[in-house]
Amino acid sequence: MKVAIFSDVQANLPAMEVAVARILDWSPDLVIMDGDLVNRGPSSLECLQLFERLHREHGWLPVRGNHETWMLRCQREAPRDALDARMRAFADWTLHQIAPALETLNQWPDHLCFHAGSETSWVHVTHGTMRGNRHGVTAGLPDESLRDGALPEDVALFVTAHTHRPLTRVLDGLPILNVGSVGSPFDGDPRGSYALLEFHQGRWQWEIVRFDYDRERARRTFLDSGFIEQGGPLAHILYEEWHRAQLLMPQWRERFEAQVLAGTLALETAVDSFLAELDTPPD
Repeated sequence: MKVAIFSDVQANLPAMEVAVARILDWSPDLVIMDGDLVNRGPSSLECLQLFERLHREHGWLPVRGNHETWMLRCQREAPRDALDARMRAFADWTLHQIAPALETLNQWPDHLCFHAGSETSWVHVTHGTMRGNRHGVTAGLPDESLRDGALPEDVALFVTAHTHRPLTRVLDGLPILNVGSVGSPFDGDPRGSYALLEFHQGRWQWEIVRFDYDRERARRTFLDSGFIEQGGPLAHILYEEWHRAQLLMPQWRERFEAQVLAGTLALETAVDSFLAELDTPPD
């Protein structure tokens, strides 16, 4: 049995198109998109339409990620105030883009399980962990944190995503595979990633595939789509995360968010200051 699993496209159509072509060439028996197909990037509707075609024509299966969950929440809940509207402007920009297809996200499951024909070959796939789709597995996450209800029981392999960093680790005999990110890796390597699994001689084997794509086309789409211009100040940080293949938003939140929420620092100023610091060489 051959299975391809990818995740965290984050509305990056050029990267998704390359990943899709490579996966189709591999001719898997099953393909799973493990969440965060949309948002954080400029082409959510196009990525969603492409995936829905693959679902219809090839039976590809979705799992809901935290960004799909957030889109549904943004649909239900209006911004609390003017500041909240500016801070989530990129999400509302995406919401407006995918509005005709939004109900599709509501139908996606949080977990998928499959096997290769035996009771000892079960694989559990979810975007985060059993605690939720915002709880990611990283190399530095303590074992005890994973033992405390984060992992499924009685499976041969646990597949996760969310962190945008490909990873394999083993805990108490359970292999844990993080498939990384197709559209916005955070491990310093701008190439996209996905996982290929094969069940061979009674056990699962896998590899993480890294691939190049047309990043100049992706850059132009960020700039030309309106995502950055209309997505509010935080869209500029999301672009830099994609450009640098590095997670930046938690650093911004730690440094500036409290001041912004308290009204002592303008959101635009906080973002501009943070971006300027990124390009300032250390002493």
